[in-house]
Amino acid sequence: MKKRTKLGLKMTIFMIGLTILVLSVFLLPNLARDAAEMNPEFSYLRLPILLGLYITAIPFFLALYQALKLLNYIESENAFSHLAVTSLGNIKTCAFTIITLYIIGLISLFSQNALHPGIALIGFVIIFATIVISLFTAVLQELLKSAIEIKSENDLTI
Repeated sequence: MKKRTKLGLKMTIFMIGLTILVLSVFLLPNLARDAAEMNPEFSYLRLPILLGLYITAIPFFLALYQALKLLNYIESENAFSHLAVTSLGNIKTCAFTIITLYIIGLISLFSQNALHPGIALIGFVIIFATIVISLFTAVLQELLKSAIEIKSENDLTI
């Protein structure tokens, strides 16, 4: 992979992380306050929902960190290593954690009769996108395991 491409991927990961961090710190509390003012009957859910969203940010940022580690492995010619397989496994675990947290959140809101269709749609889109990411990561992880196995067999043959 070209150095410019790797730098572009790293910058993209940093920009995604920075965007989510800024939105979480500045926009999310304001949106929660506005939603609580517009729907006072659900204002008691403001802090639990904010807490839940901040908790889901933790595995998201951990997955971004693992993606950066993966790019560093590629840069240092360790793309076909067990470290890369471990990073992919960690990304997959983070994705499953996000899926689980969003499902719990949607069920909780539904049980409180506070699940607005727009919020449900956003939640389902996030869940679906995360499922796609976890499946893609699982496929890459298995391909990488196979490639490492083939590489080690070739190294033993020669």
